[in-house]
Amino acid sequence: MCRKLRGQHSILFKKKKSKMEPQTDELQHPFLHSATPPSSAGHGGSWELERVLSDTQTPFVRRFTSATRIEIGLLYKLAAPTVLVYLINNSMSMSTRIFSGQLGNLELAAASLGNQGIQLFAYGLMLGMGSAVETLCGQAFGAKKYDMLGVYLQRSAIVLTITAFPITLVYIFSKSILLLLGQSPSMASAAALFVYGLIPQIFAYAINFPIQKFLQSQSIVAPSAYISAGTLVVHLFLSWIMVYKLGFGLIGASLTLSFSWWIIVAGQFIYILTSDRCKATWTGFNLKAFGGLWDFVKLSSGSAVMLCLESWYLQVLVLIAGLLENPELALDALSVCMAINGLLFMVSVGFNAAASVRVGNELGAGNPKAAAFSVITVTTVSFIIAVIEAMIVLSLRHVISYAFTGGETVANAVSDLCPLLAITIILNGIQPVLSGVAVGCGWQAYVAYVNVGCYYIVGIPIGCVLGFYFNFGVKGIWSGMIGGTGMQTIILIWSTYRTDWNKEVEKANNRLDKWEAKKESIQKD
Repeated sequence: MCRKLRGQHSILFKKKKSKMEPQTDELQHPFLHSATPPSSAGHGGSWELERVLSDTQTPFVRRFTSATRIEIGLLYKLAAPTVLVYLINNSMSMSTRIFSGQLGNLELAAASLGNQGIQLFAYGLMLGMGSAVETLCGQAFGAKKYDMLGVYLQRSAIVLTITAFPITLVYIFSKSILLLLGQSPSMASAAALFVYGLIPQIFAYAINFPIQKFLQSQSIVAPSAYISAGTLVVHLFLSWIMVYKLGFGLIGASLTLSFSWWIIVAGQFIYILTSDRCKATWTGFNLKAFGGLWDFVKLSSGSAVMLCLESWYLQVLVLIAGLLENPELALDALSVCMAINGLLFMVSVGFNAAASVRVGNELGAGNPKAAAFSVITVTTVSFIIAVIEAMIVLSLRHVISYAFTGGETVANAVSDLCPLLAITIILNGIQPVLSGVAVGCGWQAYVAYVNVGCYYIVGIPIGCVLGFYFNFGVKGIWSGMIGGTGMQTIILIWSTYRTDWNKEVEKANNRLDKWEAKKESIQKD
């Protein structure tokens, strides 16, 4: 990849020069007189990275060292708070399951089934559709078209809110759906009760994800971390009151979780309204956000399919496990493993967001070498962290389940599944990051096809054969699905390696010109 980019050195300099010429006009933009251009330091760092990578007169080792230092600095400021945000948000969900698990094994299994079997349906769909604004905002910010970010935020929030209404029907009829999928009546009833309290959370997703991507594209992530940390403290206290003191049980736990998500939404939106860092990108509510909604839906659908197929993959594992003999034990053990995997997966999701922002910003700014180097750096760092996480999980395999439930039988079952959990964690150190690269480049539709083939044509069928035909149970189901994830990871690595980053810069410019033309057309109308 590096040799290919070095061979196009002269072309890059010509593009870089033309890209930098209109800066004086951009600084005269009316929105920018009232505020300092957002995260200007980040732009300077990325152009410095491109300059270092393009300096063929400097020895390779010195160039590589300097580039790594610059990229790690940019990545740390973006990824660390982002990982913290996702970890805290997931901790709220996991703590809700812990509170539920202390009520009994049935409640733990019901909360896990409601969370993994129903809630992730909404989470995957909403997060996927929200990733469209991540692509557009990231590339627009890199191109310094700051005023477009606010329009994308509002347009995405409108589309996601409309989408939330049909998703609500799935929650309302969750008991019938779970019974249709073969779950026991007692399990389906308890899980449905938990899910009913999560209906307000759907609409919080519809606002939160566009806001989150809007801020991340500008490398504004620390405020979200502070807001999420404060909300987690409130969430734990309210959960204790609702579940134990007031005795509202499962419905109290899930309603508290929904309320906590709305606290996060309110806190982030207040920040956008009051912060000087958002004055150039948020210029108030605009009726023009209602224009071009169908085009935005079409762009969002590719993102939604890509991420839905990923988030639903492990959801299918939980649903299939409910069909095994002694499903309560299988679900209890699996719910503990999935809770741990989900928590550690948030680290990878944080790097996913960082990769998307870094690649999107560099492509929008016309820096192909910096974009390629960012991919290599963020993937390497994420992989190393994932290996360390897997080693810690294996060392704690015999005691890790006691945070969720006190049963020794469940603890032994969890210990038996931990090697598969460790492999999944390592794969998660690579695959989500490359998916973030896909979002930054706008490859969502391509990755969706890869996901369908690897996950649902290869992984799940093999898992079912191992689990049911060969009687390996939940270990067989999970092993087959790991094979699908491994295949997808190999394909994404190969696709990223073969990427022509100069062409990706051209595609980013064409995409932004197209959406800018749509906005100007709406303004004339």
